[in-house]
Amino acid sequence: MRRSVPLLAFCALALCPAAAHADSSAWMFVGGGMIATRLKPEVPTLPAEDPSLDPSGAMSIDIGVGTTPDAAFIVGGLFKIVPIFDFGADLALTVRGATHGFQAGDFGLAIDAGGYARTWGAGSVGGTGALVLGAPLGLQLSLQGLIGTNDALGVGAIAGIDFLRLTTQRQSLP
Repeated sequence: MRRSVPLLAFCALALCPAAAHADSSAWMFVGGGMIATRLKPEVPTLPAEDPSLDPSGAMSIDIGVGTTPDAAFIVGGLFKIVPIFDFGADLALTVRGATHGFQAGDFGLAIDAGGYARTWGAGSVGGTGALVLGAPLGLQLSLQGLIGTNDALGVGAIAGIDFLRLTTQRQSLP
């Protein structure tokens, strides 16, 4: 009996829920723009022929989550689907670093870096990155690039809106 009283007291304290507050950043972006990409041709070309960067319409769908939005600098992960019209979609998994202003729905910057996979055409895997300029109400402009196997190279600009930075994540309204 003497041992059970301290054990019960310990269990009562250890199992009592305390108020917890955990907050995370989140991103859900949709936008469109142009991407100039160089693709290795399906049929080999003569060595004198150099494939050029051909511009195509594209869009980007990004979904991600990060650390607390109250921090001065937020780190998180992002999954991207980038359909390039008339070709196919690139898939990317990146790490995002963002300023508090970007996350709070004000002016700010974010940098994305990671890997991508191209499952269409000759296929390719490699690295991708983006500099994302954020404006109030979730508006953003993403300047992106990629380099990968099979001579894949791409640069582009995508503009659109982040619906979570517009609604639930917004902490300011200029």
